[in-house]
Amino acid sequence: MNNATKSGREDADETSNHGGEVSAVTSAPIPFSKLVSDHLAFVWRSLRRFGVGSADVDDAAQRVFLIANEKLDSIRAGSERSFLIAVAMRVASHTRRANQRREAAQQRWFESQATAPVPEGPARRAEARDMLDRVLDKMPADLRSVFVLFELEELTVDEVAALLRLPRGTVATRLRRARMVFREQARLLEPQSKAMKRSNGSEP
Repeated sequence: MNNATKSGREDADETSNHGGEVSAVTSAPIPFSKLVSDHLAFVWRSLRRFGVGSADVDDAAQRVFLIANEKLDSIRAGSERSFLIAVAMRVASHTRRANQRREAAQQRWFESQATAPVPEGPARRAEARDMLDRVLDKMPADLRSVFVLFELEELTVDEVAALLRLPRGTVATRLRRARMVFREQARLLEPQSKAMKRSNGSEP
């Protein structure tokens, strides 16, 4: 009787151990490299269908997988696609809003610089984007990051400070300097822009 009981307990312990091993294997996170190779095309296609433009889709896909890598331990086996599609939806929404804010800021800046009315349309928006990017390229990186986050992404000073881990006063100081640099660079680049338009025949 005792031997039978002991044998039954040993069998139960062995079964429990095997079950623990199976559970550990089942709950092990999928390797990140495999997650990317198996689902990159799916994520890329989903982002395009959610309205992310071709110029932004590679960066958006990278953000999706960066988030997935941070949450890798919480992705259950077999649920990878549902997790990635949920993240892709959020990233796509953020990308669209960011682009809309950027285009609106570009439009406001372009209108403030224009000396005469210019017809609306894709050509004008493209010109505004090009001019803004050229001005931003001339700014020091520390000033540019604050300027972009506050002026284009429309974050508050406190939000910028928290994001960049800087004192609020430092952010305010950099923002003032960034605006001065922006205005100066815009003033210097404006004649070049007009000369380029004349050479391309877009101005009389």
